[in-house]
Amino acid sequence: MDNKRWARILLLVGLAAAIALAISYQDRLDGAALEAWIQGHGTIAPLLFILVYALATVLFLPGTVLTLMGGVLFGPLWGAFYNLAGATLGATLAFLIARYLASDWITQRTGGRVKQLIKGVEGEGWRFVAFVRLVPLFPFNLINYALGLTRIRLLHYVIATYVFMSPGAVAYTYLGYAGREAVAGGGGMLQKGLLALVLLAVVVFLPRFIARLRRGPTIGIQELTRRLESGADIFILDVRRPEEFTGEHGHIAGARNIPVEELEQRMDELADCLERPIAIVCRTDRRSAQAALLLARHGFADVHIVRGGMLKWNAEGLAVVRQPVS
Repeated sequence: MDNKRWARILLLVGLAAAIALAISYQDRLDGAALEAWIQGHGTIAPLLFILVYALATVLFLPGTVLTLMGGVLFGPLWGAFYNLAGATLGATLAFLIARYLASDWITQRTGGRVKQLIKGVEGEGWRFVAFVRLVPLFPFNLINYALGLTRIRLLHYVIATYVFMSPGAVAYTYLGYAGREAVAGGGGMLQKGLLALVLLAVVVFLPRFIARLRRGPTIGIQELTRRLESGADIFILDVRRPEEFTGEHGHIAGARNIPVEELEQRMDELADCLERPIAIVCRTDRRSAQAALLLARHGFADVHIVRGGMLKWNAEGLAVVRQPVS
């Protein structure tokens, strides 16, 4: 075994040990002490803060506390800039580690969801990176490593990461700043508090807005049957209750039944369908629309509501199955 391979193994072992140690002791980290330590370094405090943020990202430490701290230490403008710089630097380092050093280890940690990411990036490129930065499908620190296993260009990854993390960074930085002003008794607290709430509301509702944009158009019964007869790769998801699925109206052959009430908890069962066309069937359309929005919020890119549902399917005299799926 050559020296380069030994060096790689030692680096990976050291990284794994550092991550395990950081996660084990994250509850003991003293934010106030860290804040005082950074403040005590004067003109190099911003650079030190960026490096600490980047290191925390690589070591799987939560970044929310640091983002709030950025607003406390440097204010809403520079704080957001330093937060984004630190988060992007850390995300880039994790990306490079996964791409060139630790691909096997990252694959084991991320499991089957790596396939979702690879399909997503191959289908949408930087737009998929933008989506997962705006909509938290996966833990931030983990997805930085996972994206390193895809073929996306580094420059595209860095730019999409920086730009589309901005809304959340700005909101939480301002929240940290507003909290500092409240403690210090600064003026204009009502206006600052309202602005902080508005920014947080934007971050909370942005995933729903993005999900609506990603939701595909509805599909008619005739179009669905045409696709099925042509052998098109389309997944049929029936979101009715089990007794409806095998009841009077039956179900479409090959459909999978996951009631809309259970869909959030059973999302992992659809892991292989992230970039696959999905046709959602219900009795009519109401629950289908609810399921489509939920799937879009979880990153499913090609979701269609079957207009009229099983009532329309039966009215057309099309074949159905009524026994339970084995």
